[in-house]
Amino acid sequence: MSDLSRRDFVAMLAAAAWTPLVPRRLPKVTAVGSQGGAPGFRVRTITAGTNLQSFADTRALDAALATLKRAKQAVTDAGYEVQTVRIATQPLLEDAGGRARAGALAALQALDRAMVAESALLSIGPVLAPDGDDPEFAAWAAELARTTRNVSFTVRVASPERGTSPRGVTAAGDAMVAIARATPGGIGNFRFAAAANVPAGTPFFPVAYHSGSDAMAIGLESPPLLSVGLAGANTLEEAKRQLTELLESRLGPLERLVRDIARRERRGYTGIDVSPAPGKDASIGATIEALTGVPFGAPSTLAGCAAITDVLKSLRVKTCGYSGLMLPVLEDPVLARRASEGRYGVRDLLLYSSVCGTGLDVVPLPGDSRADRLAALIADVAALSTKLRKPLSARLFLVPDKEPGEIAHFNDPYLTDSVVLKAE
Repeated sequence: MSDLSRRDFVAMLAAAAWTPLVPRRLPKVTAVGSQGGAPGFRVRTITAGTNLQSFADTRALDAALATLKRAKQAVTDAGYEVQTVRIATQPLLEDAGGRARAGALAALQALDRAMVAESALLSIGPVLAPDGDDPEFAAWAAELARTTRNVSFTVRVASPERGTSPRGVTAAGDAMVAIARATPGGIGNFRFAAAANVPAGTPFFPVAYHSGSDAMAIGLESPPLLSVGLAGANTLEEAKRQLTELLESRLGPLERLVRDIARRERRGYTGIDVSPAPGKDASIGATIEALTGVPFGAPSTLAGCAAITDVLKSLRVKTCGYSGLMLPVLEDPVLARRASEGRYGVRDLLLYSSVCGTGLDVVPLPGDSRADRLAALIADVAALSTKLRKPLSARLFLVPDKEPGEIAHFNDPYLTDSVVLKAE
């Protein structure tokens, strides 16, 4: 084979490798709420960052709730659907000892009752020092999850200053096992995560926490809008260009609106976490499949995830938090279906995390998973986060009395039935 023909052959292979990403002219689709000039996506959360003097500081919480009510009304009046309002506090308990954490339980339970009454969610951020060694922590975490409904919290397992925290990794794994045993169906682990290099100001729970002056951020539910942006393209570059233009045109007005609201409320504007959080009628798995032309988990899934992430990272709006792809297995019917078909597993999700935004998110695992096995998975997420210098998290959902390959059923508005994956 001549040098020229060899080069031609390599070029042909490269072209063939990318062909599945645009297997045909992608069909036109319609995003939820995209008719009649509507934005075509939902606002998953308006999150207010607030500093508390203590967990008994109702004044600051009342002010944040009042701000959120006004902000939700203004955003709704502008034509957007707002799903939740949330408050993130500074991590008051991260440097606390075991006795102080135990003493805070009653106050946290009272705060939870107030949040439930206001239909608001609360995240208190990291609750254990990165090198903390508290043998009672897992039991405390299980009790907090068992006795509250709307409170989220985390353990920091990696940070820019310290790198990976082995003790944090171990504590997170122990806590997940204890929470699964203490809450019906293991549901408490929906509100707990191991957080690796997650910055303050992230609007999505359970990893949100606050730092600095009072602020406001937005999170989105937007997979159908992404599908619209990718539709009709003949090439990958054309699909990315279309998607970029559509997202910037739709998010620009929202950004201007929320900036104005934050200014009126005398709060900083943190930005928009442009991660396309999925829902039961808004599947990111379906969006990725529309781009790749193959079922999620098949070859080219990683390339499709990377292409969408490239767009999200390039948008000319102020972004915050993950601002990357979320792949929460139990929140997305297409992801859950492909898992049940055996098309991917936990290791594949770790691979996709290298180009996506959140890590291992709401991954269904056997109820008898050992804490050391969970810690091993969390350690991999922390290592990826540290190596790639990006925020990742692990929200591992142990399903009591279920083994790998069995179907977990949920009577929950946010969770979809799925096969239980191996914890490896």
